[in-house]
Amino acid sequence: MIILEGMVMCFWLLLICVIGIANGPVGLVIFYEQDVQDRVVELGLTTKEKIRKTMVISTATLFLPLLTAVPYMVYGLNEARGFREGFLQMASILLIMGLFDRLFIDWYWVEHTRTWIIPGTEDLMPYIPLKTKIGKWTGTLVGFPLLAAILAGFIHLVIKL
Repeated sequence: MIILEGMVMCFWLLLICVIGIANGPVGLVIFYEQDVQDRVVELGLTTKEKIRKTMVISTATLFLPLLTAVPYMVYGLNEARGFREGFLQMASILLIMGLFDRLFIDWYWVEHTRTWIIPGTEDLMPYIPLKTKIGKWTGTLVGFPLLAAILAGFIHLVIKL
């Protein structure tokens, strides 16, 4: 069940990306480095206001399910009880999603296809520099288990499940 739930979260992330770039990769320029964002604004492909609005919408659509759907799947559907069981299940689901993001979306889709190339910014490639990759991998391997621990701790101590 955990693998299926992890795949549901992968699908959610993929859906956000597909919708976000439906009219071209500029739609999700928020996921690019600041120099790319600045160039896109310079080129007149978007505005800082559109980028800010997209950031708010994307943050909500990405993180609200992490804070609500994942705990619901674990404690509601799977009927996990206690901190340990909830933590292990949530961490597993989040890690599945994180690995999908790092390996499929970042490594394959962004780095090895032309889908995410924004004309006029090719000189700023790679779009995910090494420092950013390290941060993303750290967020996946450390941040997601930490989030799972915080959520499981909150649910265990406050909600008493």
